[in-house]
Amino acid sequence: MNTPAVLVLEDGRVFHGTAYGAEGETFGEMVFNTGMTGYQETLTDPSYHRQIVAMTAPHIGNTGVNDEDPESRRVWVAGYVVREPSRVVSSWRANRSLDDYLKEQGVVGIAIPGTRALTRHLRERGAMRAGIFTAPDAPVEELAERVRQAPRMEGAALAGEVATTEPYVVPAIGAKRFTVAAVDLGIKGMTPQRMAERGCEVHVLPADATFEQIMAVEPDGVFLSNGPGDPATVDVTTLRRVLEAKVPFFGICFGNQIFGRALGLSTYKLRYGHRGVNQPVQDVRTGKVEISAHNHGFAVDAPLDGPFDTPYGPAEVSHVNLNDRCVEGLRLLDGRAFSVQYHPEAAAGPHDAAYLFDEFCEVMSRAQA
Repeated sequence: MNTPAVLVLEDGRVFHGTAYGAEGETFGEMVFNTGMTGYQETLTDPSYHRQIVAMTAPHIGNTGVNDEDPESRRVWVAGYVVREPSRVVSSWRANRSLDDYLKEQGVVGIAIPGTRALTRHLRERGAMRAGIFTAPDAPVEELAERVRQAPRMEGAALAGEVATTEPYVVPAIGAKRFTVAAVDLGIKGMTPQRMAERGCEVHVLPADATFEQIMAVEPDGVFLSNGPGDPATVDVTTLRRVLEAKVPFFGICFGNQIFGRALGLSTYKLRYGHRGVNQPVQDVRTGKVEISAHNHGFAVDAPLDGPFDTPYGPAEVSHVNLNDRCVEGLRLLDGRAFSVQYHPEAAAGPHDAAYLFDEFCEVMSRAQA
């Protein structure tokens, strides 16, 4: 017999279902992911730390879980919401079911018939705090009050909770061309892999790495990764020193937001964020549209109508989201520093943006000349 469970939102909306994964209770920011594939990469993406993720695809777990696709050392989501869990694992790569994996990782989940209604509610009301409770033994009003006591995502400094505590090196594949200092704010495993494939020796450093520690690896370029939390909580002094030193720079997702703040821009919280593998982004320089992978709840506030001044020279918005005109990329006009809000490592997701790693290599090559 399936254990009953409830999903309670902070505004009092309740969804009834059955327990999926570990049993117990959990709290987090309620968000939704529109990807039809890549649930294992989503679960292990550190950017989802302290978030309860609802998958909009109706069937989840079809291909089970394997040991090759995780993007980090553990599952980071605070909770998991699905509509119809697959009863059968159908992949030769799988070595266990998703249900077993969630139980093994202690992730509390729920299966509900109303994921579409949940998604519509979040699109109308915005992302909000939520809780999942299996076999609840308290009135819904009491559960909702407990949800409202959970911390908000605004003002949350979370990068240090998910980043590596010790530096490590991902060696270049083939001949080494560049040395990259990658600051781990919640980095996904495929990101240094993509750089290694292009001949980069990647030194992954803790989130609190100083300018001196970054420069100690004698980098040809500096990279800031994706990560969770509010970008307004991050001290941008180190990145500003990197920019002042004219070291080539590339940032993605959280790294894009930190770059924006280093340029003197502000950030803000999106109503319900972008999470999935189907977001249309346009390169304003070429007009080309990329279908891209996203996971972010904050964005940079920057002018879309042309270049703007920064302490490091003129800059511009390089990419925009065609759904809501959100800033999806920034660059200094001298070409030595740029960032994007989305995920060019494409794990999981389309590969339209893989060229950005090549562009980073080109920037480092020009700096060496």
